[in-house]
Amino acid sequence: MSAAPEVLRRIPHRPPFLFVDEIVAETPEGLVARKTWRAEEDFYAGHYPGAPITPGVLLCESVFQAGALYLAQSLVGKVPPGGVPLLAKISDVRFRSPVYPGDTVEIEVTKKSELAGFFVMGGAVRRGATRILNVEFSVAWRIPGGAP
Repeated sequence: MSAAPEVLRRIPHRPPFLFVDEIVAETPEGLVARKTWRAEEDFYAGHYPGAPITPGVLLCESVFQAGALYLAQSLVGKVPPGGVPLLAKISDVRFRSPVYPGDTVEIEVTKKSELAGFFVMGGAVRRGATRILNVEFSVAWRIPGGAP
C-alpha cells in the first residue's frame, strides 16, 4: 500500500522516509493513523538479518509523523502555509513489543497542551490489542528559513 493522498497533501515527508499509510480517524484532540510495515523495506536487510524487526526509532518516527498530520490539519488558517513540523523534545519512550515485517499497526496521537508555539503530544502504537510503544513529544510548526 502506498501513502494515501491526504497524507501526502498534509506533510512534506516522502518515501523512503514516510511511515504513515493512511489516516483512520480524527478528532479535535488527536488523530489515529495506520501503517503496514512491508518486508521489502530496505532497513530490514540489516535490522536484523535472518530475524528482522522494525527499528524502534522508526516506530517513534511514525508517531511523530502522525502528530505532524494532526497539526497540519488543526493549524489550517492559524499559521502561514508552507510550514514544517520540527521535533523539539522526546521523553518517556517505552517499548513493549516488537513489530515484524508484514505487521499493520495503528498510531494514535493526542494533543496535551500548547505553549509559545510548541505542541506537547502523547503517542502510542498498537497492533490490535497489543500496545507496542508509548512516547511523549513536543513539536513546533515552523516556516523553513523563517524566524523561530
